[in-house]
This record gives sequence, C-alpha cells and structure tokens, in this order.
Amino acid sequence: MQLIAVDCLFTEDGTIRVRRIKLEDRWLAVEQGRQWQDDAGRHVLVMLDGRRVLEIVLSSETLAWELRARQGSGTAVV
Repeated sequence: MQLIAVDCLFTEDGTIRVRRIKLEDRWLAVEQGRQWQDDAGRHVLVMLDGRRVLEIVLSSETLAWELRARQGSGTAVV
C-alpha cells in the first residue's frame, strides 16, 4: 500500500470522478474504469498511458487515498 494524492470530484449519486493522480511528485492524467464500495473503502480502477491499470482506494478508516497492488498483468486489453 502506498499513499497518493488524487484530484477528483464527488458526485451527488455517491460516485467519484478521478481526474488525475500524483505519483513520484508528478501529476498524471488518468482514464477511469469501474468503481465499487466494500468494507475497505471506495475502489476505483484508473489507467495511465492508455495501458497501465492501477487500483486506488479511498480508505473508509483513514479517508486517505491508497495505491493497491493489482492481481494479474495490470494492462488493458484492446
């Protein structure tokens, strides 16, 4: 788990729209995939560079954004 900064919007229907994330002191624009809620918090899949898929989680305990390791290759299929 790695804490990260996230630029996002919280919508009226309870979903989150992620615009960019900060990794290694650089803000990177992302494309957003699906999101879901569980006991850990709000999970959101984002894609960097049109290929690399990451899972970020807004922790329900700390209200901090975390970068989580993904199962599998972590790349998108086109």
